[in-house]
Amino acid sequence: MPPLHRPGRPAGAGGRGALARGAFVLAAALALLTPLAGVAPAAPRTAAVGDVDVRVNAQAALGRLSDTARGVNTAIWDSHMNDPEVSRLMKAADVGMMRYPGGSYADIYHWETHTAPGGYVAPGTGFDAFMGTVRATGAQPILIANYGSGTPEEAAGWVRYANITKNYGAKYWEIGNEIYGNGHYGSGWEHDDHADKSPREYARQVRAYAEAMKAVDPTVKIGAVLTAPGEWPDGVVGEGDPGDWNNTVLAEVTDVIDFVSVHWYAGGSDTTAQDAMDRLARLPGELREVRAQLDRYAGADSPRIGIALTEINTNTGGARLTARPNGLFAADAFMTALENGVFNVDWWDTHNGAGQITTVDGETDYGDMGMLSSGACTGDVCEPAPNTPFHPYYGMKMTSELGTAGDTMVATESSARDVSAHAVLRRDGRLSVLLVNKDPDAAHTVDLDYAGFTPSAGAPVVHRYARGDSDITDAGAGAATASQVTVPPYGLLTVTLEPRAGTGPGASAAGTPGTPRLEAVTDTTARLSWTGAPGAARYLVQERDGAYTRLVGETTGTSVTLRNLPPGSGHTVNVLASDASGRLSAPSSPLTFTTGTPSNATCAVTYHRDTGWGNGFVATVTVRNLSDTPITGWTVDWDWPTGGQSVSSGWNATFHQTGSHVRVTAPEGAGPLAPDGASTASFGFVGANDGPNPDPTVFRLNGAVCSGG
Repeated sequence: MPPLHRPGRPAGAGGRGALARGAFVLAAALALLTPLAGVAPAAPRTAAVGDVDVRVNAQAALGRLSDTARGVNTAIWDSHMNDPEVSRLMKAADVGMMRYPGGSYADIYHWETHTAPGGYVAPGTGFDAFMGTVRATGAQPILIANYGSGTPEEAAGWVRYANITKNYGAKYWEIGNEIYGNGHYGSGWEHDDHADKSPREYARQVRAYAEAMKAVDPTVKIGAVLTAPGEWPDGVVGEGDPGDWNNTVLAEVTDVIDFVSVHWYAGGSDTTAQDAMDRLARLPGELREVRAQLDRYAGADSPRIGIALTEINTNTGGARLTARPNGLFAADAFMTALENGVFNVDWWDTHNGAGQITTVDGETDYGDMGMLSSGACTGDVCEPAPNTPFHPYYGMKMTSELGTAGDTMVATESSARDVSAHAVLRRDGRLSVLLVNKDPDAAHTVDLDYAGFTPSAGAPVVHRYARGDSDITDAGAGAATASQVTVPPYGLLTVTLEPRAGTGPGASAAGTPGTPRLEAVTDTTARLSWTGAPGAARYLVQERDGAYTRLVGETTGTSVTLRNLPPGSGHTVNVLASDASGRLSAPSSPLTFTTGTPSNATCAVTYHRDTGWGNGFVATVTVRNLSDTPITGWTVDWDWPTGGQSVSSGWNATFHQTGSHVRVTAPEGAGPLAPDGASTASFGFVGANDGPNPDPTVFRLNGAVCSGG
């Protein structure tokens, strides 16, 4: 059996200021203005109360599905990668992206000779054969240029062959695979022949690759490799480096790249699928931090740079990978990632090979990271015939019942930890809701509540994948009402509803506004603008908090200034257009921004992360008093941006944390802070983070908001 790529991880590595929900949900806010049509009350209850409440806000957009949303990895050691059955199955699941030549193999692969020195290359897996499968699927390729043992010239030659000689139109090109795993941080699995294995050298080479490849075809999009925030080696600063991997690379390349590539696995080989479904709660924060890093280094150019999650699975090999709970994870993970700002999610992988054999949910789990069987064996236990779909395939396929390219993902909220919900507003006005029941033992009856959508009286269409189903199944009439549905244990359901006649965006004469842009931001204000929509009489700007929204601005023009925002606070907003009759359009895609700190503050704070190791860090905080009077007996307060951050121990001060709030008190006997910044107070601490580790956005000295951060 050829060696298989195991996505690399070293063993053991490891004041939101949103405006309150209250009664200010969008429907109520709009009702206070003028009678605007299209804002729906909750659907009437027609059955006994369920045990789970799911709220769907069809006017709180999370972004639009791209034509590359669903993807899979392929690998040159996989003799079945170009079987005709593969393209048929992937097309049925609406797969729009296929990644080649296969994870870490990319950094030993030479496209022109179709060789990978030190690795196995299966017959029939060359680039042209791969492109035949891509075209038969109706997908696009995402290609990994060889960084580890290649050159910019070799990559440019591949672009020339693909797009000039063969006219394949290959748009997306990554520079290397998991290059941060080249040994620079002490653990290495990625091949890298460069004498200098630092992130600064990688950044320099990315610029060289981009220049050479775009000289051949200026339309190609170049991707740089990042590590997922909160996952090793995030936070680790190598000897002689100015910062950790992401900060060092992004400081040098944002002007020449078009996207970044991130990998995410829920845990190591001992991670169960149930563990993985729980750990999926970390992914939104990690993706938000990737975008925050892009914002930091690319500034106003940040929206141009996309995020691709080019590898995802529950664990990095071993067990519990083909069974039903990993199918639930696949559906939940694809939608969670797409809702949080990525344009592409690629499962690792199409075929992989049998591993540890276990029994999960009464079925044999083959320990295979593939979506489809490779027909391989572990001992005397063999997988089913090649290309037999495993449960993760059906999890991905179920998301295609939820929405396709151009449809709008909208906010949902579930009252139960065991039931996840995702929703999509279709371009034709329908609303689809995906429910994931992660409880292996009990069905859950879900009460559905809507804002901004009025369902028709007809029965919804319900698709199911649960125990006993061999494929996505039409559950038939009567399986649900618009207000209630029962989801079987370890089951997936998609409920698709028609809008009541005369309601919804289709009934409005106004088109959809463009995504808002942040023109300027201070500590308390934000000026937004957007591209106008045909037929619009006015525009409504709303802020989202979970699945709730409140109106924060209204104008007849295409810009607005939001005022009285808290310093250092995060906000997610989108825009709706109203026609002359008050009927509302579909929501624009969202904008997320953070206000700053006051420039004329009476204090200044510098927060510096000195080092980190994925799930822990050391930080130093320095405080200055800028007022004209001395301060004796100071306190410094901040709130952690995510729930997984904490102070473990500290020095030069007394630390106390309650929830996400930290208060630091001057040590006994500390002298006063001199006026006009003439003296400073510094303290440090060891922190822990379970997931992303963004810096606090606002500090207060004795209650006063400080500048800096």
